[in-house]
Amino acid sequence: MTGFGQETGSINGKKIIIEVRTLNSKTLDANLRLSSKFRDLEPEIRNMLGSIIDRGKVDLYMTIESESDFSDYKVNRNLAKHYLDQLQLLATEVGLPLSADSLSSILRLPDVVTQSVNEMSDEDKQLIMRMFETALQKVDVFRIFEGAVLEKDFRQRISTIMELLKETKPFENKRIEDIRQRLRSDLTQIEQRIQIDNNRFEQEIIYYLEKIDFTEEKLRLEKHCLDFLRTITDNVSQGRKLGFLAQEIGREINTLGSKAYNADIQKIVVEMKNELEKVKEQLLNIL
Repeated sequence: MTGFGQETGSINGKKIIIEVRTLNSKTLDANLRLSSKFRDLEPEIRNMLGSIIDRGKVDLYMTIESESDFSDYKVNRNLAKHYLDQLQLLATEVGLPLSADSLSSILRLPDVVTQSVNEMSDEDKQLIMRMFETALQKVDVFRIFEGAVLEKDFRQRISTIMELLKETKPFENKRIEDIRQRLRSDLTQIEQRIQIDNNRFEQEIIYYLEKIDFTEEKLRLEKHCLDFLRTITDNVSQGRKLGFLAQEIGREINTLGSKAYNADIQKIVVEMKNELEKVKEQLLNIL
């Protein structure tokens, strides 16, 4: 499920921005891009992330306006003076003047300038963790809102499938009579050559109609639809179960279509399939 959350704050006067973006995924796949100064917080951040977001592809970014204040640069004066004395001796020996930019060259020599990273205080780390928590909670609120919109859409489409199922009722008796007439017409074409036992014919009709009866499919389809509507009200993640129920709904609709033998019922089945396909598409966006 898509989501977005952002939180900003400051440490030592430097602006820090934390962004979290999520997409749907079968598992929790977290990609954290943290500043090197806060890498030791990664295990805690991952634990927090897992407690708030059940599953999904998560990209978490941490941006610092300027990281210079988190580092301390020091010049080794004794070593720099030693390099300068050596350069002056060399310049005297070869008879060349010492250039004005010699100092900048010396500063680039090994170990003249060293950088040390300032340790973050516990207070600063706690502030960072609170920022991460706030950003993740904003993502969760975003996803809850999107889930409410999807739930409304699911209810409407599953209810439409159930209403369409009721619309098959007027055509069921006509369907049986059409089948009877079609078989009788086929037999009429050959009855001049063979003798037809009307009693046996009626027995075969009954047997045939029993094979194409879809009463059970209609009952199961209605039950799966009701189960789907009940499941989306659960407070826990039910994405996998909803996917399974959608698959079962599709199975019953397909069987209904294969047993229809009626153009009007086939049209209704096509409308059911269209609604179900839209449900399946949206199921990819939920947990």
